[in-house]
Amino acid sequence: MSDLPQRHEPEHLVMLRETLRRFVEREMPRDRVKQWDRQEQFPVAVHRGLVELGLTGLTVDEEYGGSGRDITAMVVAIEELSARSMAVACAYIQSACYAGLNISDVGSDEQKRTLLPRVATEGLMFSYGFSEPDVGADVASVRTTALRRDDSVIIDGNKRFCSGAGIAQYIYVLARTGKVEERYRNLSLILVPTDAPGLTLQPQETLGLKGGGTFDVTFNQVAVPASNVVGGDAGWNDGWLRLVGPGLDIEKLEVAAMALGISRAAVDDAWLYAQQRQQFGKPICAIQSIRHMLAEVKTRWEACRLMTYHAAGLVAQRQPAAVDTAMTKLFVCDTARDIVLICQQIMGAYGYVGDFDMERYVRDILVMPILGGSSAIQKNNIANRLGLPR
Repeated sequence: MSDLPQRHEPEHLVMLRETLRRFVEREMPRDRVKQWDRQEQFPVAVHRGLVELGLTGLTVDEEYGGSGRDITAMVVAIEELSARSMAVACAYIQSACYAGLNISDVGSDEQKRTLLPRVATEGLMFSYGFSEPDVGADVASVRTTALRRDDSVIIDGNKRFCSGAGIAQYIYVLARTGKVEERYRNLSLILVPTDAPGLTLQPQETLGLKGGGTFDVTFNQVAVPASNVVGGDAGWNDGWLRLVGPGLDIEKLEVAAMALGISRAAVDDAWLYAQQRQQFGKPICAIQSIRHMLAEVKTRWEACRLMTYHAAGLVAQRQPAAVDTAMTKLFVCDTARDIVLICQQIMGAYGYVGDFDMERYVRDILVMPILGGSSAIQKNNIANRLGLPR
């Protein structure tokens, strides 16, 4: 397993990595991870173990039972978990990030008091309900509606790509709550329990990211208390401002950290395989073309690591980071995809069969340039933020 990160980190992050790596080897052995992937299985006990370690509390202030907000430590946790199992890593993100960070940043005082302790001590999970069958990057065009009726909110519509909805306790729904023409001023975020009457989950078949599943979600007159509007009364028709900004910066970091972890695992496996695989009477790592590929992926991965943790540091210090996180998401996810594909080539046919983890890395990495805003969207964001004339 790569030891590069530990050469550059403060002691508390080195200790966190060591703790996580011991946990991974003990609770997430490769054969078990392979089973979770093949059977589309979510390892509940492993998630509980992360909660017991205090990992979900890394995004929760101490007054609510957490250890205090530590964005860099959160990124370390995502990277380490992603290097072994996306089933575990995605669930962790649903708890620490989707639930913990969002409620910490834009929830009402009541929501913070009731939900954040559950994130820290129970691993409470949210699933994002933003995308729709005809709405992707342009989330301000959502058609799912929510209407106030006395002390309730009634939701109707359809959501797509709700990752982890089958294991989450709430769907974090973006709904249109005002007039269609009042774009950006007619949206609200609403917490909808996944067991609410009128809510239907339909699993989608995906190439990778097995474990938590991805779902189409239908809302048919789903009623929730008005107190479930994120931010309380002040959050009604204020969903856009609660969605954009630092929250999106952190989401880009989350995806970059996942890509960083997957690609690190691929590099580590290819590095070891090249030393063990014998051809023509010597290990293939002695062949110049293989040596060059290994040197290239190590170098590219180190560049990804530097970008990811530089951006994480900016966000942790609450400095403006919209451009940095967009660049990080773009570069790391595209580069990590290329790294994994090169590692697959190094392993040849063995990188394509289920006996080795490399084929899973390939399936999981292919979606990273799409998740959390595609590479094309990031390029637009970078050009716009840097003031490039249209």
